[in-house]
Amino acid sequence: MHSKILTLMVAVTVLAGCKKVEQGGVGAVTTQEFGKTEKGEVVNLYTLRNRNGVEIAIINYGARVVTLKTPDARGRLADIALGFDSLKGYEGPNPYFGAIVGRYGNRIAKGKFTLDGKEYTLAKNNGENSLHGGLVGFDRVIWSGKTEESNGVQKAIFSYTSKDGEEGYPGTLNVTVTYSLGNNDDVQIDYHATTDKATVLNVTNHTYFNLAGQGNGDILNQVMQLNADRFTPVDAGLIPTGELKDVTGTPFDFRKPTVIGSRIGDKDEQLTLGKGYDHNYVLNRSGSGLVMAAKAVDPPSGRALEVWTTEPAVQFYTGNFLDGTVVGKNANNYAQRTGFCLETQHYPDSPNHPDFPTTVLKPGEEYKTTTVWKLRFVDPAK
Repeated sequence: MHSKILTLMVAVTVLAGCKKVEQGGVGAVTTQEFGKTEKGEVVNLYTLRNRNGVEIAIINYGARVVTLKTPDARGRLADIALGFDSLKGYEGPNPYFGAIVGRYGNRIAKGKFTLDGKEYTLAKNNGENSLHGGLVGFDRVIWSGKTEESNGVQKAIFSYTSKDGEEGYPGTLNVTVTYSLGNNDDVQIDYHATTDKATVLNVTNHTYFNLAGQGNGDILNQVMQLNADRFTPVDAGLIPTGELKDVTGTPFDFRKPTVIGSRIGDKDEQLTLGKGYDHNYVLNRSGSGLVMAAKAVDPPSGRALEVWTTEPAVQFYTGNFLDGTVVGKNANNYAQRTGFCLETQHYPDSPNHPDFPTTVLKPGEEYKTTTVWKLRFVDPAK
C-alpha cells in the first residue's frame, strides 16, 4: 500500500495536464452579484476559469473562496472547496470556510501582546485567546474587488483598509490579496500590506479542501505529505509551548506520503489536545523563495494538490471541530473531518515568542507573501 501511495505522489507533476477535461471550457473572467448582507451591502462573486476548465470563484465578503473546481485523472471536474450556496451561510456562524483571516491568522495567547513596550489587548473569541483576527476579522468585512486579465493569467484583486485599533490591533493597515489563475492550473495567492504604525500581521487563507469533492465523505483516506522535520507542540488552549519538536517517531511525521486518518486514533497527548491534527509545521527551507509545503492526493480519483509558499510554516488541520450541524453547498452536512486545511503562515502566537520568526510590520516596510495551490492529478491505476 505504501509503495502505491508513494508512486501516486511522485507522479503528481508528471501527469498534470495530460488528460483532456470533459467539462472544460473557454477561459473567462466574470463578475456577478452574489447577494446582499443583512446591512444591505452588495456582495459580488468573481469567477476565474481557465481553458482546462479549472475554476475558482471568490466573493468580496471576507475575500472568501466559494468554489474551486479541478479535474481528476479522467477529466471529471469536482468542487473541492467546502462552503455555502448563498451569502447567508457565510454571514452566519461558520468555521472560516474559504476566508482570508487576519490581522493575525491562528491564535494569540490570552488576547494580548507587547510591541515597542506597549501592551495591546485584542478581542477574545476562542476561550481566553484571540483567533483569526478576533470577533470581526478580515473574514467578516467587505473588501473592494476587481478583476484583470493579461497574457492568459486571470486575477481577482481584493483590497481592505483596517483602521487603527480595529479588534485591538495598532496602526492603519492597507492590505491587498490577489488570486491568480493561469492555464498551468496553478492558483497563486499574493498578499501585500503596509502600515502607518508598528503592528503584527499574519494573513492566510482558510479554505477547507476535500479532494474527492466537497460533500463526498471524509478526508481520512486521502494521503498527505508535509515538508517539515519539526512542528510546534501546543498546550490545552492550542497555544505553542515554544518548543520546536522533531517529528521523528511521532504521529506528526508526514515527511513520507501518509494516509491522513492512519494515526488520528493514536493516544499521543498532542493528538488528543487537538482532537486530531491542528498543528503548525515548521517548513524545511533554505532562503526566502517558494518552497513546497504539502502534497495531498485522493487515490480513488487521482485528484491532487501541491501547496508552495514563501511562508515559514503551514497549519495542518483535519476539520476536527466540524460536527455535521453546518449545512453547506448542495445541502451537504459537513461532518467531522470532511475537509482539511493547509494554512500557510508564520507560527501561532509569534508576538509572544521572541524566538519565533517575527510578525512585526513597521511603517516604510512591505508585507509580501505568496502561496501557490498547484492543482494536479495522478493515475489512480498505479
